[in-house]
Amino acid sequence: MITKYIHRSIEPVLRRVVEQFPAVTLTGPRQSGKTTVLKELFGKTHRYVSMELPNTRIAAESDPQGFLAIYPPPVIIDEIQNVPILLPYIKEIIDNRRDEAGLFILTGSQNLALLGNVTESLAGRTAILRLLPMSQLEISGIEDSGFPWERTDSQLPIPSIPLTQLWRNLIRGFYPELISKPNIETEDWHGSYVQSYLERDVRSIRQVGDLVLFQSFISALAARSGQLLNLTNIAHDIGISGNTVKHWLSVLEASFLVIILRPYFVNVGKRLVKLPKIYFTDTGTLCYLTGITEPKHAISGPMAGAIFETAVVTEIYKRFMHRGQVPRVYFWRTSAGVEIDLLIDTGNQLIPIEIKHTATARPAMASSIKTIFKDFPEKVTQGYVIYPGDIRLPLMPKVLALPFSEL
Repeated sequence: MITKYIHRSIEPVLRRVVEQFPAVTLTGPRQSGKTTVLKELFGKTHRYVSMELPNTRIAAESDPQGFLAIYPPPVIIDEIQNVPILLPYIKEIIDNRRDEAGLFILTGSQNLALLGNVTESLAGRTAILRLLPMSQLEISGIEDSGFPWERTDSQLPIPSIPLTQLWRNLIRGFYPELISKPNIETEDWHGSYVQSYLERDVRSIRQVGDLVLFQSFISALAARSGQLLNLTNIAHDIGISGNTVKHWLSVLEASFLVIILRPYFVNVGKRLVKLPKIYFTDTGTLCYLTGITEPKHAISGPMAGAIFETAVVTEIYKRFMHRGQVPRVYFWRTSAGVEIDLLIDTGNQLIPIEIKHTATARPAMASSIKTIFKDFPEKVTQGYVIYPGDIRLPLMPKVLALPFSEL
């Protein structure tokens, strides 16, 4: 059973929107736990039907009205993108019962296919939430008390994660099935996952013709995780056009395999780098694609910084998503080489975060944060260095080094 490792962080926002909207759409990558969390939270109040089964799909396509009469609301319809013909009929039911909430809970893994149909058919009638792989906080079983800049010292301490265990977690990844079933081989699971993604999700998207070349594209991106993303260089290396790279990158982003981190722009009289950076949504997928299987190889290898940076970026990104919030997360880099790995815009302030994969915290780690204090004196009042160590300590005034576990 996976229920031990259910996504608890998304529960409050899920319950709230189900009580407010006639329909709720939960999207996310395959195996991220959508069905499990919905059955756990709404299994007693809603019927359940999956559109993955061929006979169910045929029944829905041949007689949509009759199918919805057999599965009337309140109902959870899983993988709705497989039967988009149902959406206009769902809209009609909602329009006839606009004063009622929680009529339909829809899920889908193919973001491109799903959201286009949902936004067209159910505009103004559905809340859309996204469920990504689990956070380290959820796995640890610790109640989410907010990010470091949101909580008080009275809510600490949070136990640290031993270094070797942390790297084991990063290599294995954060999909619920891998966490709940420790006997599953990591490489086998991710190999099957990537192949399933290519054959089921990508094959249905018109911009992708050559799956072998597309897999080479994914591997090329994995080798560049955490780096500035130069699409021209990638196109040249793989032997495809620049437009094809853009199309394929949008496919990966829309299907939740990668996160594109864009630079923060503001007029402060500096020349800023305009290229984005790319991160894989799951560190386990990243490690699989780059051939990393052992903690000792990960810690001492050339990908150590990229893997740990990916872990921090995705941890923050996931937790914003699971709150139902749009992550206002960027990076900052000037043409002179001054870089902040993460810059979080809360609206009232900017939170600079440096990410270091070494387990010993030193004041030099915060050198870039000193620069951004000068550039944004009114908006930047506190900075953080996230590292895989086991203690929190001040590196300089207003800059705190925090273990990864305290995110």
